[in-house]
Amino acid sequence: MSTTIQFPISRIEGHAKVVVNLDHGKVLNARFLAQEYRGFEQFLKGMPAEQMPVIVPRVCGVCSTSHHLAAVEALEDAYDVKPPPVAEKIRHLMMVGQLVQNQATSLFFFTLPDKLQATSIFGADESASKDVLGSISKKAMAVRKIGTELIAIAGGQFIHPVKAVVGGVVSGIDKAAAKEMRKKIKAAIPIACSLFDEYWQLSQKMTKAVGDWEGDDPFYYMIAVDKNDPTRPVDHVTMQKSDGSETVTFRPEDFRENLQFHQVQDSFSAKTSFNDLPIRANSLARMNLIESMGTPIANGYLERFRVQFGSPAHQILLFDLCRGIELINGLERADRLLAENLMDGEMSVPVEPRDGFGYGLVEAPRGPLIHHYQIENGLIVNVEFVIPTVHNNFSIERALTTMAKRFVHEDRIDMGLDSAMGWVVRAFDPCIACATH
Repeated sequence: MSTTIQFPISRIEGHAKVVVNLDHGKVLNARFLAQEYRGFEQFLKGMPAEQMPVIVPRVCGVCSTSHHLAAVEALEDAYDVKPPPVAEKIRHLMMVGQLVQNQATSLFFFTLPDKLQATSIFGADESASKDVLGSISKKAMAVRKIGTELIAIAGGQFIHPVKAVVGGVVSGIDKAAAKEMRKKIKAAIPIACSLFDEYWQLSQKMTKAVGDWEGDDPFYYMIAVDKNDPTRPVDHVTMQKSDGSETVTFRPEDFRENLQFHQVQDSFSAKTSFNDLPIRANSLARMNLIESMGTPIANGYLERFRVQFGSPAHQILLFDLCRGIELINGLERADRLLAENLMDGEMSVPVEPRDGFGYGLVEAPRGPLIHHYQIENGLIVNVEFVIPTVHNNFSIERALTTMAKRFVHEDRIDMGLDSAMGWVVRAFDPCIACATH
């Protein structure tokens, strides 16, 4: 007899559920299904192309900086424009701000409650004490706030930034404001390190409790960052097989020739694969494929990570620890960028709009994000968003199936299956708002 077990998933961006399919009590598979539809690829058709950098940040309140910059880059590709160096640094700072904001949110607000056996770091009904939760929540809010302030100072406002324009940015960063921001960052770094150290210890206890979450089946890691600065995007995507036996690179305009797209009937989110194998983007992919963080404290954490877990390391729970390393790296990077003169010099170059095709590529916190626009008579006639969460969907379902088989037996279902499904999904930090167009 076929039946299903269904779980809504909380503490993720957007709305999704897990469905475990059973046949006579045995797990057939587990599915991760998006339950909301955004549809931006449809209603953007007919929009004036120059409005895209302002409209597309509305795709997602969390990933708005990534979409803002991917849109600008896609139009610059179509118009054959290159921004001046100072503008590129300010855009880099904008992305670093998004990284700090996102990794702090995922680490402390989404997944830390799992380690504390709580439902929220703000909750009062958990086994963890109120004093512990109160101390953690105050520190976590302070660290996350640095990310939002970085986006505001570089992007003009902390949500849906507006400062990047085709050809550059609208203005520089005042030196006094930069100096004040650096003070805040220097004060936040030891707080972030303290929180992350505690998170690391709790993660080790959890790993011992749940064991390995996967088998040895092959997959590909996917990144689009500089190998000595994982906060800096590059102009190509790198795919590496999990055993390191194969590495392939491709430019964003060649994504259709390299990625296989799979539409599904019961979810609003599609899936991608590479060479017919699942993909893993996000923090663990970056930590496995880069050579260095490029900043001292984060490099120390990366070295400790590789000594303890090996390189490459494949355990899914390690996505979370890698986010912590990136959080520290983002704070250090922001301090360095703000130490430079971001106020003087050429902020933008002249732009002559024209019809054609444009591709924008940025490394969002969840992985490589590609925007593809087709422009005719100044209007958007076709748009495609190639979303990091879509790349991860096959890997999420593979891990969910493995985990479900540990809890579901022919004669019983062990307690804790619902929690375990949440642990798996949150390790990948999916964004459903971005993934359903």
